[in-house]
Amino acid sequence: MTLAARFTAAVAAAAAEDGDPDDLHLLPERLSRAAVRVLPADGAGLSVRAGPGGRTPLGGSSAEAGMAERLQFTAGEGPCLQAHVDGQPVFVVADDLRRRWPVYSKRLFAETPYRGAVALPLRSALAGLCVLDLYFSDPADVPRLDVFDALAVGELMTSALSDAVIWTTWNESQGPDWLHSPAAARRAAVWQAVGELSMALDLDAPQALAMLRAHATAAASSVDDVAHALVTGQLQVTALRGAPPS
Repeated sequence: MTLAARFTAAVAAAAAEDGDPDDLHLLPERLSRAAVRVLPADGAGLSVRAGPGGRTPLGGSSAEAGMAERLQFTAGEGPCLQAHVDGQPVFVVADDLRRRWPVYSKRLFAETPYRGAVALPLRSALAGLCVLDLYFSDPADVPRLDVFDALAVGELMTSALSDAVIWTTWNESQGPDWLHSPAAARRAAVWQAVGELSMALDLDAPQALAMLRAHATAAASSVDDVAHALVTGQLQVTALRGAPPS
C-alpha cells in the first residue's frame, strides 16, 4: 500500500474514532493522529501563522502533543517557532533543545515524554505557511525519520485542509470550520486577553503578550490557560502587574 493510501486509511480511522466524521472542527486533530500512524513519530501537531510574530495551533495528535505546543508558545521559543520565522526545516534532539531553547526544553522534558522534534514548514495556498511538528520520545529516532515521507504526509495534510475548503460550505468572514478547531479556539482567547491588557494597562500587543508569558512561566502554567482565566474573569488584570513585560 502506498504512503498516500495508508494516510487516507489512517484519516478515515481517526474520523471513525471521533464519532462525528462530518465535524470539520476536528479535522486538524484527525490529520495529526493519522500522521503519527504512518510516520515513526510519537506525536504530531499542525499550526499556521497568525499575523506577524503569532501563530495558531490547528490540532495535535494527543494531549502531550498539544502540551508541547502550548509550552513552546508560552516560552516564546522552540523549533516550530523557528520554522515559522525562517521557513526552513528544524531537526533537534535533546542536547540541541537544551542548548538552543533552554526555557522551553526544561518544561518540555519535565511535562512531556518528548526528547526530540522535527518542524517542517508547509506551504498552503489557502492557509499560508503551516508547520508540521513531529515529536519523538527517543531522540535517536529523529535522524531515522525519512524526510521525504514526512514532507509527503505534510502535503497530504494541507491538501486535506484545502479540500475541506473547496467541498464544504462556510462563511467567508469566519473561514472554514477547521480554522476554529478546539486548539485554535483556545489560542484565540490569548489574542482577546492581549487586547484587554493593552487597553487596561496602556501596553502595545508585544508587551501585553510578554506579560502573559511572564505570569504563565511564574505560575508554571501556559499562556493559553492564563488568557482563558483572564477573559473569563477568573484572573484580574491587577494580578498580572507583578509580572512586568520583558
